[in-house]
Amino acid sequence: MSLRTKKTTTATSNSEPTICPDALQWQWLCEWLPGPGLRVFLIWLALATAYLRCDAAAVRNALVCMLVRNVAAMESGGAYKYADLFKERLGVSIEKEDEMDCLVAGANFLLKAIRHEAFTHMDGQKEYVQIDQNELFPFLLVNVGSGVSIIKVDGHGKFQRVSGTNVGGGTYWGLGRLMTKCKSFDELLELSQRGDNSTIDMLVGDIYGGLDYSKIGLSASTIASSFGKTISENKELSDYRPEDISLSLLRMISYNIGQISYLNALRYGLKRIFFGGFFIRGHAYTMDTISFAVNFWSKGEAQAMFLRHEGFLGALGAFMSYEKHGLDDLRIHHLVERFPMGAPYVGGKIHGPPLGDLNEKISWMEKFVQKGTQITAPVPMGAPATTGMGGFERPTSKGDILRSDASAALNVGVLHLVPTLDVFPLLEDPKTYEPNTIDLDQDEFKYWFKILSDHLPDLVDKAVASEGGTDDAKRRGDAFAHAFSAHLARLMEEPAAYGKFGLANLLELREECLREFQFVDAYISIKQRENEASLAVLPDLLMELDGMNEEARLLALIEGALAANIFDWGSRACVDLYHKGTIIEIYRMSRKKMQRPWRIDDFDVFKKRMLTDKKDEPYKRALLFVDNSGADVVLGMLPLARELLRHGTEVVLVANSLPALNDVTANELPEIVAEASKHCGILRKAAEAGGLIVDAMAGIQDDLKDEPVSVPLMVVENGCGSPCIDFRQVSSELAAAAKDADLLILEGMGRALHTNLNARFKCDTLKLAMVKNQRLAEKLFNGNIYDCICKFEPVS
Repeated sequence: MSLRTKKTTTATSNSEPTICPDALQWQWLCEWLPGPGLRVFLIWLALATAYLRCDAAAVRNALVCMLVRNVAAMESGGAYKYADLFKERLGVSIEKEDEMDCLVAGANFLLKAIRHEAFTHMDGQKEYVQIDQNELFPFLLVNVGSGVSIIKVDGHGKFQRVSGTNVGGGTYWGLGRLMTKCKSFDELLELSQRGDNSTIDMLVGDIYGGLDYSKIGLSASTIASSFGKTISENKELSDYRPEDISLSLLRMISYNIGQISYLNALRYGLKRIFFGGFFIRGHAYTMDTISFAVNFWSKGEAQAMFLRHEGFLGALGAFMSYEKHGLDDLRIHHLVERFPMGAPYVGGKIHGPPLGDLNEKISWMEKFVQKGTQITAPVPMGAPATTGMGGFERPTSKGDILRSDASAALNVGVLHLVPTLDVFPLLEDPKTYEPNTIDLDQDEFKYWFKILSDHLPDLVDKAVASEGGTDDAKRRGDAFAHAFSAHLARLMEEPAAYGKFGLANLLELREECLREFQFVDAYISIKQRENEASLAVLPDLLMELDGMNEEARLLALIEGALAANIFDWGSRACVDLYHKGTIIEIYRMSRKKMQRPWRIDDFDVFKKRMLTDKKDEPYKRALLFVDNSGADVVLGMLPLARELLRHGTEVVLVANSLPALNDVTANELPEIVAEASKHCGILRKAAEAGGLIVDAMAGIQDDLKDEPVSVPLMVVENGCGSPCIDFRQVSSELAAAAKDADLLILEGMGRALHTNLNARFKCDTLKLAMVKNQRLAEKLFNGNIYDCICKFEPVS
């Protein structure tokens, strides 16, 4: 069911329905802002229809928390069967949508809109699959609910149901209920996770004396006959463990679904088969079994794939059938998935509607923290056991533990439509671009888990101080610490729980969590202090640089940019340096240690390009991606920008749209440039030409007023709020500025090492960074902390 409303209501803490949690489960999926003053929400709702008769008032109370217009779109058979009952008992009108239309529309939307939506699952290992949009169709969509529908999808709105089977999830649940007395599908699935089907199934090894039948590719553990062992054993049903029965049933049905699906794929010459529906729900054994069947019968030529949001295909399709909401022109770079807190959830049960505001979230968290409840996962967006891409062979939940999904391992985020995002036009190949330099596997995540956990108390202190240290700020700080620790614990348990996650995503998750608890800029006072200290010594530095010849000055500028990049509050080693001297003392110490050759040293190639190849024809426009506030931008990047301006190159300073650690933002840069311009005619004229300074600054020296008209110095925001940058999603303002650029300078660990070290662009690119993490230095370069990177990649 898809619920849509153009108004929002906030459920109060006293509005928790008395309904049994198994009856009503919801998921806040998407939020669109299609126009001024108009918000459209998509809510996925699983409703046990039996409760319509026994507890209608509670169901209606729950629905009213989210519904204003009392209109729902439903795409399942219940839309027809229970339409009158919904109207009579709940006062809710059902708009009936075609189930197949909705399933296909939902699948197409997800595969188009979510970058890492599809994944394979073999031998317990998940691998995300990036699908070229131009090569998506045709594919086979297998929806496994009570029965199975097999749909050949040829395009948007072009599909046909080509086959199906009556042996599906309903068969598993029905037989399982008769044979094990389980009262719910989830209980039956949980039993299977503790089962051993070899006690019931006849295996190939049972027939061939424990050996494989290698001639036809069958291992000894392959099932030869489901429930086959029971024929020769003098046992009653009660003599078999319910866990073993459940697993045997699960594998029997899953193998058959996989085989029938492959035969239909073979019939139509298709290589990709997507599986979804109530039966899949991210269960590892189910996905492994289906994958094995498809792989075995196709001899590896066909591929079984699953969807992160497979439980929501119909709901999404129903939503999209109602109103277009501008989705016809939707592109993958317009959608951002975030993972905020969702509905109150503990002990495997949902305890009410989605939390409406920050005070509710904090109060709810405090309630469980005070009780000593361990928070091991973020309060989820998902209902228990409804979706996921789990990999657990044993249930890990306990009754008093707050976790995202008691049987699977998926947290589903909220999709935000951001139409102002665009693909960076200078990427050499957007299809193959991968921002993250290092994959965040379990070992890598363990390391960053410790780094981020150790840094958390200091971050909370700074966040609270940035809000004046009020009691409210302290409450929010504690709530943030618990929430982010929960995210870390969840990812520690299952690194792929939020999809394909790299270090850039992890760092951005931290910043989003800060913003969720209304900490706008945790480092604002530190940034202001460091900017003032750096601006005070900038005139002396510029005077020193002006006394050098062109070649020596260029080297000093690159050395200065590298040395100034040491100021990074995200690095523990650098934070420790702050206790050993002032910002200027640390900068001078860093400059003195600049010894070539650097770990990557392409300076001579860059110098030739700048001073020889480009002597008579300088770069037209340079985009400088700046990093930290203080010395990094003031003493490092501004002097480098000034040198490019001196050569007649337009300069665009590119900075974060939102704060992240001590990174400078696009909103802060104009003021910094204006202050620097008071003592530098080159910067002043360029800033005026770029619209950063409207009128001549008061107190400017008279001899600077006669400087010739300059090329412009401009500032644009990058569309990000993270220490890293993903060039698949940047601001449209940056994308427009990049069209005339022929030089990129990426500065800092986040933008030039953690991400984009291996990225290739359509123009000359200079990547500058000081490595402020020993593990990263060893992993990338077999190097040491404080090694410097000057990587120049000219376009051939």
